[in-house]
Amino acid sequence: MTFEIDVNGRTRTVSVECTAAGHYRIAVDGQPHDVDAVRVGELGLSLLINGTVIGGGPKHPDQSGLTGPPRGISREIRVAPSNVRGELLVGIDGRTVSATVNARRTGGAGADAGGSAYGEQPVVAPMPGRVVRVLVAAGDQVAAQQSVVVVEAMKMENELRSPKIGRVKEVSVTPGTLVETGRVLLVIE
Repeated sequence: MTFEIDVNGRTRTVSVECTAAGHYRIAVDGQPHDVDAVRVGELGLSLLINGTVIGGGPKHPDQSGLTGPPRGISREIRVAPSNVRGELLVGIDGRTVSATVNARRTGGAGADAGGSAYGEQPVVAPMPGRVVRVLVAAGDQVAAQQSVVVVEAMKMENELRSPKIGRVKEVSVTPGTLVETGRVLLVIE
């Protein structure tokens, strides 16, 4: 499968091929990587990138140019849905970034950025955590993609955004509130 993934305004082409259970051949902008992936909890993934040789194939060259045991990069990531259609929140190395999959092909990012979501739209917690800041109050006018609430989860701050242009109908949390995945934090109308 091939995807277009937009991260912070930069689009990358990513192809994914499953080579064995938990083992993938992933190419990012044409650069291939062998990846072992293991699910950690509901939203987490543990990745070992270019760290194993599947099926005992040739060893990867190390940085000195000599052949030796494969060396890899280990990453723990968290992927959670955002309140914006087509957007995911990805936590890695203590940072959270938003990513949109197939944004250009589906028009998902452009549609939401224009504020085309209709009716009342809830802003929900993408994962369990604690509300750090509420950036709007009931009655406030908001722009599409405007930051409205910040939730801390797994030691990362996730800035949640308005899915549309509108008015804040209600805010149901305050700073310090503990929330579960899917809890409505506020509603935009």
